[in-house]
This record gives sequence, C-alpha cells and structure tokens, in this order.
Amino acid sequence: MNSKKKKKIKQTIERENLIENKDKILVALSGGPDSVCLLHALKKLETYYNIKIYAAHLNHKIRGIEAQKDALYAAKLCDELDVPFFVKAIDVPAYAKEKKMTLEEAARKLRYDMLFEVKNRIGAKKIAVAHNLDDQAETVIMRLIRGTGITGLKGMDYKRVDGVIRPLMDTSKANIVSDCDENKLNPRIDHTNLETEYTRNKIRLKLLPFIEQEFSANIKDTISRMANVLREDSDYLEAEAQRIFEEQVLENTNETIKLDIEELKGTHSSLVKRLIRMAIKTLAGTLEGIDNVHIEDILSLIKNSKNQLKLNLPKGLMVYKTTDGLIFTFEEISFENVNYNYILKPDGYIQIDEIGMRIESKIMSKERCIALPTGQYTKAFDYDKIKGDLIVRSRLDGDRMKPMGLGGTKKLKDIFIDLKIPREKRNSIAVLSDDKGILWLMGHKISEDYKIDENTKRVIRITCKTL
Repeated sequence: MNSKKKKKIKQTIERENLIENKDKILVALSGGPDSVCLLHALKKLETYYNIKIYAAHLNHKIRGIEAQKDALYAAKLCDELDVPFFVKAIDVPAYAKEKKMTLEEAARKLRYDMLFEVKNRIGAKKIAVAHNLDDQAETVIMRLIRGTGITGLKGMDYKRVDGVIRPLMDTSKANIVSDCDENKLNPRIDHTNLETEYTRNKIRLKLLPFIEQEFSANIKDTISRMANVLREDSDYLEAEAQRIFEEQVLENTNETIKLDIEELKGTHSSLVKRLIRMAIKTLAGTLEGIDNVHIEDILSLIKNSKNQLKLNLPKGLMVYKTTDGLIFTFEEISFENVNYNYILKPDGYIQIDEIGMRIESKIMSKERCIALPTGQYTKAFDYDKIKGDLIVRSRLDGDRMKPMGLGGTKKLKDIFIDLKIPREKRNSIAVLSDDKGILWLMGHKISEDYKIDENTKRVIRITCKTL
C-alpha cells in the first residue's frame, strides 16, 4: 500500500475513532478486491495501532465451485499474511427458501450471524467490513430512488453501536483495485457483480458512470460529503427523538408499546416519524419491510379526528389509535363494548366467555378462610353484608365503589385512570356487585363495605381464573 492510500485510510480511522489501542478486529473477508484491500491495509497498520487482526469467510454455497475457490483463496491469503482465519459453509439458497427470504437478505443475515459468532468466540471488539466510497454512493442513490428521508440519505455509518466499522468508506473502488494490483494480491472476482439485473449493479454499472460523464466526475465524493453533513443532522434529531420517546412512552412490554397520543399531536412531524420508527424497531427488533408509506399512514392515523382505529403493518405488527394512546402491538385489541351479566351462586361457578374468565365462589367460616391464601385474583368478603344476588357484570356508566382504605366513594372511571389502565382494556375487567353496590373491581380494588371484621361469621371466597 502506498503512503497516500495508507494516509487516507488512517485519516478515516482516526477522524471517526474506529480503532482503539489493543483492539481485536475481525475482518469480513469475501476474497473480493474490497475485503482483500481492507485486510491488507489493517494488517499493515497492526503494529502502528497496536491491534490484532483476524479474518472470517462465509461460503454461501451460491456460486458452486467458484465459492469453494473463494474460500481457498481467503485461507491462502491469511496464511501468507499470518492472520488467524475462520471459515464456515452454509447453504444460503436452502435457508432463504425455508425462511421465505430473498437470497440477498438470507446471505446478509447468515454472514453477520457468523461474524458475530466468531467475534464473540475470540473476544474481538470490532468487525471490519469493506464498504467503500462507491458503495456509499450506490446506497444513497438506491435509497433515493426507493424514497427516503434524511436518515436514508445519510447513507451507511462509519461505525455501528454493535462494533461494525467501515475503514474504507472514504476510499474509492478505483484506489482499492489499484492497491490490489500494486501489491499483487490477485483478489477473486464475483462475476455476478457485473450482471445488470440487480438494482445496485445497474446503479454501479450504468447510472453512476453516466452521471460522471455527463454531469460531475466527482459525484461519488459529492454524495459522500452530503451524507456526512446529513449524518450530523440526523444524529442530533435521533438523540432528541430518543429523549422525547422516553418521556412519551406510556407502556413498554415485549408485546406492546404505547405512546401518548396528545403529546404526539404537539410534536413536530420530523420527530414524530422518528418516534414511530423507534417504537417499531424496539418492538419488532428491525425496521425491515417498513417503508415511508407505512410511516405516512401512521401519521394520518394520528391526525385523524376519530378514535378506535387500526392499521396493519408488515410482519403481523398492528397500530391502534385510542383516545389516549398510539399503540404498537402484535396482539389483537377489541374496541367493542362487551356487555355481560351473570348471577354467581354461593358455592358455585360461572364461565364468562366474553372476557375468557371462570369465576368460582365458596362459603366458609372466617377461621377457615383466614387459613387460606388470597391474592390479586382471589378475595374474601363478609357474606352476611351482601344484599340480594351476587352479580358478575361489565362496567356501567356512572359506576362507583368505596375502595378499601379510601374512606369515600369513587367513580370506576377515576379508579381506572389512577391505575393507568388503558381504555381499550377496561371492558375486560369484570365488576362483582350486589343490590347495594360494588364488592370488587376484579383483579384490582375491593370495597370497604364488605370487608371481614370482628363480627364476621360467614365468608364468601371468590376466585377468578383465565380460561
């Protein structure tokens, strides 16, 4: 590697802080010019940065005998450079068929799975991949064609939070090829990169050369500079969105994320789009399959004056709009008012299919009841304080109860608000009542009026179970 090319790579490494002292770095080595140049460059800088270089190669079993030759070449190169080498073969076409993925998607996933597996095994901090200046230009143009915002136009990052680094991002393909020639590295050539049936190849082989010839010979550098400027803006907006996201999240579980709908309405749409993407990525683990049209549909959902709306997204994800929240979930939510009314006999049971519950009752002495455990879904009441039939029913407008320890009555609506129970889940919470009032908001609050005291003789113990 000549001093000028070496200096260029060092500038990128140091400006972006890609490498630290004593780093173990795993190079993704395909055997093509880009990865070969990267391996050779980092090996030359090994002593300078006090680092240790390793390499890993995945045989995708896509190109038959050529793929085997790639693996053999990679092994030989690493032997010559005294670089520890790891190789693995996976039938990517079979995996893609099984998982219903494109060949490109499957290859990328399995390649990174293998790289992180090796990274963890050897205790490396970084994975170096060989994306270069040309790749960055192609990526930005491809995203522009498909439709993207500032996040897409910033292109690929020099480094990712998971340890992936791109030291060649400021190095052109021409310089990479030149370096391979100068050092007689004789990299492998994947002839599928010359086929114009793929979008990226069309951009590389047709569009970019046309722009260079007809408009700007330095278009790749121009795109790279633009991407770097946009990256700074995007990083700021992303940090601001993360701060707002943490403030506006009302619920965050493995199955559901709920954002404050009113706060969203008062937030700039640029940040709202980021909040939407954060919610999706947090829940689904990826934004794959989520296009700008989906984000716009969710924005329209937020702006819609109606509530109780639903939007279906790819891969089973759903977005619901309620009066108080924007809900991202993999679970179906019913907005229908569920009405039911069942008499619960002493020493009996009822099954409420409407909410998927079985309610059981048992009359016993106070002494026996005290010896038995209670919990969130098992409560005991003074049986002699009950007037008329015991009813298990859906809540009604104006319902009130006297919660234990409060001293006065309170609307169920206000109790739900205090407990932060979403509106869409309130209809699934049963009410236990008699002719006088409410005994139990099942699973949540019991009434002061029916508590067991020193005068209690008979107790009714009630348990609710999920069907």
